[in-house]
Amino acid sequence: MSTEPATPPHVGIGLAGSFLPPLVALAIAAVVGDLLILSFGEAPSAVFRLLVEGTWGNAYGIGQVLYKTTTLVCTGLAFALAGRAGLFNVGAEGQLAAGGFGAAVVGMLLPVGTPALLAVPLCLLAAMLVGAGVGAVPGALRARFGASEVIVTIMLNFIVLAFLNWIVSAKLHVPETLHTPPIVAGMMPRFADGFAAFRGSAANFTIVFAVLAAVASWWYLFRTRSGYELRAVGLQPDAAEYGGVRVPRVLLVTMCLSGALAGLGGMNFVLGYKGYYEEGFAGGAGFLGIAVALVGRNHPFGILGAALLFATLSQGGLAVNAIVPKQLTDILTAVVILAVATAVPEVQQQLRAAAANVTAAFYRDARKGVS
Repeated sequence: MSTEPATPPHVGIGLAGSFLPPLVALAIAAVVGDLLILSFGEAPSAVFRLLVEGTWGNAYGIGQVLYKTTTLVCTGLAFALAGRAGLFNVGAEGQLAAGGFGAAVVGMLLPVGTPALLAVPLCLLAAMLVGAGVGAVPGALRARFGASEVIVTIMLNFIVLAFLNWIVSAKLHVPETLHTPPIVAGMMPRFADGFAAFRGSAANFTIVFAVLAAVASWWYLFRTRSGYELRAVGLQPDAAEYGGVRVPRVLLVTMCLSGALAGLGGMNFVLGYKGYYEEGFAGGAGFLGIAVALVGRNHPFGILGAALLFATLSQGGLAVNAIVPKQLTDILTAVVILAVATAVPEVQQQLRAAAANVTAAFYRDARKGVS
């Protein structure tokens, strides 16, 4: 009889296990896309060629993809970090908006002519602190009272967005608009400032901070004691607590960090593009970050690739709109999300648990009917 210990099911998955589900999802999306394009009477090769040319075939398209990627990286990291601790942060939409508003307020209050080396870090700090503050609310309620962070973050999205809209419309708006006065310090330079080919695109150097945030998240998760404790709590909180980990503290800190990462994404629109805070600028990027994290398998570097994918589909929808509806790319996005999500072990467990609950309820009702 062999005495070798059994290998846990999650060990040895390797690169194939990490990248196979996204690749299969892309293949499924391509097949579905071909069928939909054919239903509109167009050639799939022509549509996909137009999609590629409109995104990665010219500097403007590349700039727009990178701009959209920046925000999705931040919201994807926000969800993934919380997910590693066993938390489901659905509040990135509100945290993103709050971070953008914090950066805008600091940018408006700083004196005109404040050096960028001082103004940009201050706006960055404000965005992350305000985002962390919003994230701290569900974190504290979960750590102290065991309140579901899913319910709290969903409700907090409405509260935060309504509160910010009230402040802007009642106190800070420019007449006949839904945005604040222009920022006077802390604007991020655009790619077009140094490269004429990017003229017209919104791409800016906030993407550098997004990439650095991904690297920092990887280092924190896999190279620090705090990151190890965070992952331990996500895998088995009772065992982590038995090992000396202060679980409530980890939950609170994780939600603060998650909110800070989402808040960082607000800089992209406010400081890198428009130069002011505008109502509704998040545009669902906080919720799409959930899909980015799932496709990226909750790994910081996987999220970089997933964000590029979803940004390409988003910009590609505008490029192909001349011959097929742009909603085609929305359908492809949904197919990718569903295909990858059902391949994630945690989602599979939840689906099996839901099926078991439905089956148990069916037999329970059946027995009651017989009796």
